[in-house]
Amino acid sequence: MSDFITLNPEELSQQDNYKLLIGSVLPRPIAFVSTASPSGVTNLAPFSFYTGVCSNPPTLLFCPTVRGSDGAEKDTLRNIRETGEFVVNVVTEELVERMNQTAKELPYGESEFDLVGLTVAKSLKVKAPRVLESPVSMECRLQQYIHVGEPDAIGSGNVVLGTIVQFHIHRDLYEAGRIDTEKLKPVSRLAGTSYAPVREIFQLARP
Repeated sequence: MSDFITLNPEELSQQDNYKLLIGSVLPRPIAFVSTASPSGVTNLAPFSFYTGVCSNPPTLLFCPTVRGSDGAEKDTLRNIRETGEFVVNVVTEELVERMNQTAKELPYGESEFDLVGLTVAKSLKVKAPRVLESPVSMECRLQQYIHVGEPDAIGSGNVVLGTIVQFHIHRDLYEAGRIDTEKLKPVSRLAGTSYAPVREIFQLARP
């Protein structure tokens, strides 16, 4: 008997593939994305399919899937498509519970900032707000977005690429051009309802 189970994703359900994906690709940083509609209504939502892309120009990506309840486009993506702007805020141990509450689906036009009591802070170069309580925020302009999968299919998603045009870093974390991870206390997403803080750090020099 082999020590490995081999599974063909084409023979699995969307939900089964999702469970295997989030149980394998981890820990995942969390993009706490703030946007504003063209009329100025704010929105705030977490996304754990998220990473940096490159530093020249400084670029990141996150992946909003279609809404699981009805296959509709999420408010975050709608706002980004219509305005071309967003802010990614870092989730810390202090923010994680309120971040989780913003995952609740609200009617379009209702603000998660109001729901969880976070402070809308004005950005410098984009109209989308940042979260004042987050110690690191990155103002972004949309570079491009790509839909992956069948339109409106549950489990399909989008890759949103944004160029960072402004950093906001709390001065207590910033030293000699670097951010102190231990002071930042970021939180990562695991599978299901599990999260993990950064508690043990080790150094490993590249060869």
